[in-house]
Amino acid sequence: METIDIKEMLNYFKSKLSLIILVTLVVGIIGCLYGIFIQVPKYSSSTTIVLISEHSSDSSLTNNDLSLNQNLVSTYSEIIKSKRVLNQVCNNLSLDYKYEELYNNIKVTAVLDTQIIKIEVSDTDKDIAKDIANEIASVFSKEIPELYNISNVNVLDKAEAATKASNINVLKQSIIFLLAGLVLGSTIVFIIFYFDRTIKTVEQVESKIGLPILGTVQEFKKGKK
Repeated sequence: METIDIKEMLNYFKSKLSLIILVTLVVGIIGCLYGIFIQVPKYSSSTTIVLISEHSSDSSLTNNDLSLNQNLVSTYSEIIKSKRVLNQVCNNLSLDYKYEELYNNIKVTAVLDTQIIKIEVSDTDKDIAKDIANEIASVFSKEIPELYNISNVNVLDKAEAATKASNINVLKQSIIFLLAGLVLGSTIVFIIFYFDRTIKTVEQVESKIGLPILGTVQEFKKGKK
């Protein structure tokens, strides 16, 4: 394998700096235009539910209640995304969604060290995203008493329509594409350098043939005296 002269490679990169900048700018502009004109915006709305004591008339919350609710958080998170809940949501809102499509647009997370579950829904229509999130919380709250014979779910915050798309950040995407363009441009120049077998300097001639150079002819540009 042929060794690479670092100094020679750096000089070559300097000579091709305009190509690297050009590729970087082109890729960056493509990323910016994609985010503005091509990428389909998606809007996210979220609602939160909290697990409370089953005995609403009792103002005190016992350790048993806390332990039970915390143990149920992960189970409830899976029930929220079940066919039993989501199919009912689709029927109630007359959505033209299959279960898998709706499932992929839903993110359910448990707030760490709490009894709060966050339901986040993404959709290309911000109002539909809001309605789905609220309907999931409503249907789920009604299904739990039938499944567990307990009523310990309350809606903490209702979902609201998003004001901007959640999947589009033109500035962030442009920076990422610029970095990708820089890497791509540098890779192209490196490949050209690696496979370039032409002689460019006196030192290269001496290293190739192993003999000293006795003289050189200077290149004169046309029109220069």
